[in-house]
Amino acid sequence: MIMNLIIKQSNSFKKSIKKLPKQDKKILDLEVKKLSEDPTMGERKKGELDFLRVHKFKVHRQEVLLGYMYEEDQLVLTLLKFGSHENFYRDMKK
Repeated sequence: MIMNLIIKQSNSFKKSIKKLPKQDKKILDLEVKKLSEDPTMGERKKGELDFLRVHKFKVHRQEVLLGYMYEEDQLVLTLLKFGSHENFYRDMKK
């Protein structure tokens, strides 16, 4: 884990995890912990979404995406969006 790393959550991220069953939240927590240890592990997007990194993992054999921003100079990891691939990038542009 990077020392002094600040982890923030966007409102849409908070909303999307509210509905998750406890079991799925545990999986998400483990993935967020992995990200806190290596915030650059997610794939960096290009073009309009160049601020975005996406970490992909599976929950019950379904691939889900965790969109986040990492500000290296300020050691801030902001969790932006969590969900399935469907409309993920379209919603991120809004």
